[in-house]
Amino acid sequence: MSMFIPQSLAGGRYTVGELIGHGGMAQVHIGTDTRLGRTVAIKIMRSDLAEDSIFLTRFRREARAVAQLNNPNIVSIYDSGEEQLEDAAGNTVQVPYIVMEYIKGQTLRDIIQVNGSLSPQDAEQVMIGVLNALDYSHRMGIIHRDIKPGNIMISDQGTVKVMDFGIARAMDDSSATMTQNQGVVGTAQYLSPEQARGEQVGAKSDLYSAGCVLYEMLTGKPPFTGDSAVAIAYQHVSETATPISTLIPGLDKRWDSIVAKAMAKDTENRYADAAAFRQDIVTLAHGGMPIAANAHPLTDLSKTSQAQDVPQTAAMPQASVEQTSTLSTGSLPAAYVPAAADSASGAAAGTSTRALARKEEQDKKKRRNIIIISVILGIAALAAIMFGIWFVYNSQNNLVSVPTIDSSMSASTAKETIESAGLHFQQETDDNSSEPRGTFTRQDPTGGTRVAKGSTVRVWFSSGPRARTIPNVKGMTQQTATSALTSAGFKVSSVATENSATVEKDHVTRTDPASGTQQPQGTSVILYISTGQTTVPTGLVGKSQSEAVRQLNNNGFNTNIMPENSDSVAAGNVTRVDPAEGSTVSQGATITVYISSGPKMIATPSQSSLSTYAGEGSKLASYLKSLGFTNVTVSGNGSDPVDTVTFGGKKLENISDSQIASNTAIVITTGSAPDPED
Repeated sequence: MSMFIPQSLAGGRYTVGELIGHGGMAQVHIGTDTRLGRTVAIKIMRSDLAEDSIFLTRFRREARAVAQLNNPNIVSIYDSGEEQLEDAAGNTVQVPYIVMEYIKGQTLRDIIQVNGSLSPQDAEQVMIGVLNALDYSHRMGIIHRDIKPGNIMISDQGTVKVMDFGIARAMDDSSATMTQNQGVVGTAQYLSPEQARGEQVGAKSDLYSAGCVLYEMLTGKPPFTGDSAVAIAYQHVSETATPISTLIPGLDKRWDSIVAKAMAKDTENRYADAAAFRQDIVTLAHGGMPIAANAHPLTDLSKTSQAQDVPQTAAMPQASVEQTSTLSTGSLPAAYVPAAADSASGAAAGTSTRALARKEEQDKKKRRNIIIISVILGIAALAAIMFGIWFVYNSQNNLVSVPTIDSSMSASTAKETIESAGLHFQQETDDNSSEPRGTFTRQDPTGGTRVAKGSTVRVWFSSGPRARTIPNVKGMTQQTATSALTSAGFKVSSVATENSATVEKDHVTRTDPASGTQQPQGTSVILYISTGQTTVPTGLVGKSQSEAVRQLNNNGFNTNIMPENSDSVAAGNVTRVDPAEGSTVSQGATITVYISSGPKMIATPSQSSLSTYAGEGSKLASYLKSLGFTNVTVSGNGSDPVDTVTFGGKKLENISDSQIASNTAIVITTGSAPDPED
């Protein structure tokens, strides 16, 4: 169903660019987060699906859950929301959208379609990335349910990214995906048997799908194909895929065991979790024998592979069996002929010729010699058989299983574990590990391998992450800064915003830890992005005009000077600024600086005007204040007549100035009125 796509979403925060992908469930556009200045991918769901209230509820729940996933092999979800859009019929519908991390690269599906099967080495790296993502998501309680090549991105830098966590749980792909009407969600070529049957889906369903992806990477085609999704789903339930080693000449047959383990029909026979699956891939990559894949010999594909590749009996035991057979069924019956001997003796007794008797005696001697030689050969053969059995038995008894070392073990614990198994421990240093110093990284031979007693097991422990210098990314865009930090061996853990006087909007102001500091490889770095706003400096009031203007200019502000009277601030100094100190304003804003011109000057009052109010001190005080004087006090009872008035300690008759400062100290002294009888 088509719909009109606006140029922006979320009130203009996200601009919507060109279409970069689409499917039966959604359209994906490249976009820009205008607030943070980063490129994003925006997935806008189909309008017909958005009309389903059950889907909307499920979609919102999944979007919130998946937004919590933070893993380098998972495409991050930044935001989600709903937008009123118009469909082809002109109807307005509430359509959900998701804002995701933009990955520049190709899907695994496109790579296989163009190039065919991958090399085992490339398949290993891709699968390790996929299983890293599944291991993390499963531990966080999220099941993907639609693992397929189309949901696996390979960035231009070679990073594996799994997409559509949660969305796959909420929707289906209309073309190659079993429909929700059939009770199944997932793509047909990669459906687990339990998905195909419409049963409850768990983490092991994702592992089955991952096994199908691994099969396709190694062979160039899915394990099952058919004319319809239903036909393919039936094969997942009832048929066993052809072992990959029979399709790819020269391929290591250990791949058969790994793929078979992942694609076992019975969930109990599959890998216990993604970590066990990944460990077998890593073990094979290092030339070891996959442990988990061989834990259940009845796993589907491995049964087929083993049936086609049954090892022959060892050469010495097989020859010994043949010798025993000859000894018991050939030599003794051929030589032991008592009936013939009795017949020959009878014939000799019935003749009279000595020659015949001598010949018969010679024949008896020959037969006795044959018997003796046959017995000697039989005993020798039997001894050889017994020695072979003894040798094989003792050789087998001399083999021990290499203990599995893990990251929780110290070097001393690992040494004790290895030596307790009758093996020699050799500690090695891993200089290329980002793990903390002393952390186990790998071993050779791998755990579970059968080796002779006394063999040497090499165990590597990290020398600690290499110290690297955090690059100076101030002034860069978020995308450019992230790339520079990643290239330097660090990872951006989060992004925050802050005001800045000098760094333009949407560019990096600083990092935490700070640029130029030495930090271990792999350290998480916080990026701070400029909002394009800044704060008016504080402490300007009371400073000289020149000092205040210089400070504001250094912070990128323009200034406007305005004079004003002030009773408290000396002339030539700042009385206030507008906008006020501490205010948040745009970079480069104009700040009005008010400069004190001193107190206001007031005309000196006349003696006659003061006499008018001499009958009551408080009335005179009110009069003087009305003239603009700000520092007027009454000494004595304010209702008593005025006795004296001083201006700055002087009486009015002693003041010659025509004007007096408004803040001049005026003291009105009152006294009792004279007694009329006096």
